[in-house]
Amino acid sequence: MFVAQERLSQVSNHLSAASKSGKQSILEKHPDDVVVTCALRTPITKGGKGGFKDTAAADLLLGAFKALIERSGIDTNLVEDIAVGTVLAPGGGATEFRAAALAAGFPVTAAVKSLNRQCSSGLQACVDIANQIKAGMIEIGIGAGTESMSTQYGPQAISEFSELLESHTEAANCKVSMGVLSEKMAKAQNIPRSAQDKFAAESFQKAVEAQKQGLFDEEIAPLTVKWTDPKTDEEKTITVSKDDGVRQGITAESLGKIRPAFAKDGSIHAGNASQISDGAAAVLLMKRSTAQRLNQPIIGKFVQASIVGVPPLLMGVGPAAAIPVVLQKTGLHKDDVDIWEINEAFASQCLYCINELGLDAKKINPKGGAIAFGHPLGVTGARQVSTLFTELRRRGEKIGVTSMCVGTGMGMAAVWVAE
Repeated sequence: MFVAQERLSQVSNHLSAASKSGKQSILEKHPDDVVVTCALRTPITKGGKGGFKDTAAADLLLGAFKALIERSGIDTNLVEDIAVGTVLAPGGGATEFRAAALAAGFPVTAAVKSLNRQCSSGLQACVDIANQIKAGMIEIGIGAGTESMSTQYGPQAISEFSELLESHTEAANCKVSMGVLSEKMAKAQNIPRSAQDKFAAESFQKAVEAQKQGLFDEEIAPLTVKWTDPKTDEEKTITVSKDDGVRQGITAESLGKIRPAFAKDGSIHAGNASQISDGAAAVLLMKRSTAQRLNQPIIGKFVQASIVGVPPLLMGVGPAAAIPVVLQKTGLHKDDVDIWEINEAFASQCLYCINELGLDAKKINPKGGAIAFGHPLGVTGARQVSTLFTELRRRGEKIGVTSMCVGTGMGMAAVWVAE
């Protein structure tokens, strides 16, 4: 693919660590490795209907913070910085997220920032913290994400462009609907609806089976919230412990009956695209030497990440452009990777990326993905870390990659190693 090849040509001759990369090198352990000692998420619930429909993004984040503190046993006084990915929160959530950190028990000395890189915000938060640790800026930090699409998703989340932006073709393309873009991609790349519906049905089926086997339980921190019954208007206190968007009995045939969403003769619909959802996730990172000194259990390490731009109208190809870059940076071959967590923004774009890169379909999202349980925009990148590590360790496997396409035309990917 031209975007990936162009990006690779920019970096291929300038990788100072090339001689030290590769699978064997990545599996080695060093005192200055950036490791993860705890990674968890709240359940992910259906936007406007699910268990968190009445819960603010900051309150979801507060729940994730409290669970992280409890599970890790970390001395909160040692946490120096917290980065929180979010997309829809007014003001970037900066004020509320700082308040959530304080309410969770972090001291006033712990700094907090919010960031928005669209669908990769949660991953960017983790990478920012990892890079701060690598640079010696901090010793311990948290990468997180939170989103209440129930309360903040809609027409009000779309910015109006100035005449200066509208008059520039590529700039104006940044605001084209992602559903429309994915529909065009599916047609241009000849990805039939039958293939999309099959992929989506398999995502649901994998998630259903994973729920039945309790494979999500370790990564999920149940959260008790206030919930208003839409039928009676009665406010109740409920404990949410499972992803409530996962549906049983979904088949390619049943999805084939759903009306297309973006074109009369289209292939994309509510059943083969990511769900609008609510949730939060948090990842605790530090140097290996620090974790050993504090007796923190190491569940894995961060290796490297890539972020690339692609044409806005080709937004969905992001993972196909970002993954080759991070593989080259680390000296890995695609066959070295045991699990690929690639966000299922749309079945069409996910299929394109898998096919373009020639990935083993059996290694893709083994517990299902965003089509089955949702894509809270700022959360997914952090959520994938907990999903990846729990499954790698359960299988006795080591190397995983998380990746996603990013609105306005970008792609991000990261390499992780489980221990």
